[in-house]
Amino acid sequence: MKLTPIKGNTWVAEGMEWIPFYKLDDRRCILLDTGLHQEQEELEEALLSAGLTPAGILNSHAHVDHCGNNRYFQEKYGAQVAMTPAEAGMCCSLLNLKCYFLLLSPGTVERESSHMIHTPDVLVPAQDGPFSFLGAEFQILHTPGHSSQHVCVITPDNVCYTADALLSHELLTAKLPYNLCHTMAQASRDKLRGLGCDLYLMAHRGMCTSEEIDGLIDENHALVNRRCREILELITRPMTASQIAAEICGLYELFTRKPPRSLRFERNIRFFLEYMVDSGQLELVCQKGVTYYRPAQG
Repeated sequence: MKLTPIKGNTWVAEGMEWIPFYKLDDRRCILLDTGLHQEQEELEEALLSAGLTPAGILNSHAHVDHCGNNRYFQEKYGAQVAMTPAEAGMCCSLLNLKCYFLLLSPGTVERESSHMIHTPDVLVPAQDGPFSFLGAEFQILHTPGHSSQHVCVITPDNVCYTADALLSHELLTAKLPYNLCHTMAQASRDKLRGLGCDLYLMAHRGMCTSEEIDGLIDENHALVNRRCREILELITRPMTASQIAAEICGLYELFTRKPPRSLRFERNIRFFLEYMVDSGQLELVCQKGVTYYRPAQG
């Protein structure tokens, strides 16, 4: 895993996603997220090869690709974990984790993601503003929507880690971008305007300047609206969520043979349908106890 300097003491470990970290000194760093569980050895070796050990973890949110190694670094190195209260609650039990995975069975969640269960050492304040952590002064910006209490973190070098609040240019072709609530995610993206940070780092391999951030936010909004239009064109009659999911998987060629993966597709699709109901594009009807979606009438 390559370690790349960004600005000052702000660096990034380049894995399947970008894992930023802030160097406290020549031997200690604070990780901003810890990546996927399967990247544990690669991340650890990269840090140790650079003479660094993780003294702290400042987590953006409790998703599998962002806190997969929290417990490992916490237990092995005594790294202090800081999370928002809602995200910490997500990691406190298997049943709470199921709320994130939604359609996966408790047994599947246990087999695939029990490593996510841990207790943070520090709770990040619920308000935007300064946050002192292990002697470093960060700024916290609450950006819910992708998850319930997602945060962006501005390092002391004035570099903003947007985590999953914003997709990089590389992911603007995403077929089913995930947001727990697309309405809140859109409002949170707009909060990134005018921050005046020198650089913005996205978790999924992207970086832009303050001059580029507004255009990228607009493109993120446009992607969601474009997917909504494409979904709406597929709903030619009252259809169940599963019927709609089958049409969408056909349109985007999401032809997995793995049930857990297909259930994740359906989860993401349901979040789009909820957004389209709330925004007046779809309405719900019920027939014989079954809920159907149809284009809003008038």
